Amino acid sequence: MIEDSAHAGQRQAPRPKAGLELRRAGDEDVHRLKAVLAAAFYEDPIIGWLMPDERSRQRRLRRFFAIELRHIALVRGAVWTSTDLSGAAMSNPPGAWRHPWRAFLLEGQTFGLWLPRAARLSAAMHRHHPRRPHCYFRDVGVLPEMQGRGIGSALMGPTLERCDREGLPAYLEATSERSAALYARLGFRPTGELRVAGSPPLWPMLRSPSPRAA
Repeated sequence: MIEDSAHAGQRQAPRPKAGLELRRAGDEDVHRLKAVLAAAFYEDPIIGWLMPDERSRQRRLRRFFAIELRHIALVRGAVWTSTDLSGAAMSNPPGAWRHPWRAFLLEGQTFGLWLPRAARLSAAMHRHHPRRPHCYFRDVGVLPEMQGRGIGSALMGPTLERCDREGLPAYLEATSERSAALYARLGFRPTGELRVAGSPPLWPMLRSPSPRAA
């Protein structure tokens, strides 16, 4: 899932904006980043469909992202954040995009009565996911009040640079037309459109490595 209103720059991997310092997140950052990501995704159309109860959505999202961070991103990939922890970009390297079963079961509990929706969407995403080696952006989010400043794009930069350097494609699912348009400016191209059981559309997108970097 991707949620960021940042200006997406040009085709090459984005560089951090002046004054923005990036670092790898660790276990000690989970408590803060789960809240940041929950705020970033609260108004997301896919999340609104998966968690329609606004009274419990914030709590459910914090638990969901704690699981994503602790059981997937930090142990099977990388989480890039800024020194002020205003956003995070979770990515998995080639061969590590699938959900571990423990994380899958834990996350299922966060959807409550709407678990069947989440299961159907997850199955559709799995079927559409590319099988060739690639880097997968699992979640990218920035605090709502910090969006529009290029932070999300910058947080994706280290992973995109690796993709360009190693000749790897990058893959993600955009959850709104606006985010799909922004990531298109980074070189991502839609590979289809997913809808299940009346859900809002979700756009799988693939980015080829930059030939200039190679």
